[in-house]
Amino acid sequence: MSKETASSGKMNKRAMICPALLVMFLWGSLFPAVKLGYQAYGIVTTGDILFFAGVRFTICGGIICLYSLFRNKESFRPVKQSILPILLSGLFAIILHYSFTYAGLQLTDSSKTAILKQVGTLFYVCFSALFFKDDRLTVKKLAGVILGFVGIIAINISSEGVAFQIGDALIIAASFCTVFSNVISKKVFQKVEPITATGCSQLFGGIVLLSVGKALGGRMTFAINSSSVIMVYICLASIFGYCIWFTIVKNGELSRLFIIKFAEPVFASICGAVLLGEDIFRIQYMIAFILIAAGIYVSQRK
Repeated sequence: MSKETASSGKMNKRAMICPALLVMFLWGSLFPAVKLGYQAYGIVTTGDILFFAGVRFTICGGIICLYSLFRNKESFRPVKQSILPILLSGLFAIILHYSFTYAGLQLTDSSKTAILKQVGTLFYVCFSALFFKDDRLTVKKLAGVILGFVGIIAINISSEGVAFQIGDALIIAASFCTVFSNVISKKVFQKVEPITATGCSQLFGGIVLLSVGKALGGRMTFAINSSSVIMVYICLASIFGYCIWFTIVKNGELSRLFIIKFAEPVFASICGAVLLGEDIFRIQYMIAFILIAAGIYVSQRK
């Protein structure tokens, strides 16, 4: 490889940082945006929550599929051969992930939610060897997992001791779903274009959530007012965020991208403070940020 080619490769890796950080901002802003959506649409029951999520991803998946179809209809040809892993990705990335996340958001702060969602990233180091032979468990990775556990404890410390609630468990479960979906998706992208696969998995997940939410009595009142602006932003942030992210995942190193993913709770905390007035200046949050960041760095450091 020539020096010029090597230099170009490094530039490509640097070029991934900016779009990845943009995705982290979009995803981070969705935590308080979804909470505002709950208030605007009167989302209260479990059925309402799942119906809300179903509307979001049915719209997003439909728009992405239409865009992919008009852009290159040939991109749907390999979908048939990879339909099972695409649906499996939709199961983890949309159905399970957002069922846990939306339910957890009702029980905990959006800024705390964003931090807890990084836990699965730490445990990726344990599961990656099952899917990628060249990614093995090492002492550094084990140290990262331990730091992550300490970070979870730190964020739940209060004057009454360590408080771990059901909402926290739901968010951690969602973080595992994120890891599994990324591992599955990276394999799918070897045969199917990221945007096409993303649209199909989101449409599938959205329809399932919509159906389950409706069956549980969920509903939303649609109107052209300030609440519709919130839904439009949630959908646009989801569409651009997921399409950019999975395009990067196809060509980038998953472990490197997971390190950048730590920026997500930082943006979520800032947006939560601006939009919801949440208190982010807690010593527990600062300690958790440092510990989880250190865990990610140590576990993925070459």
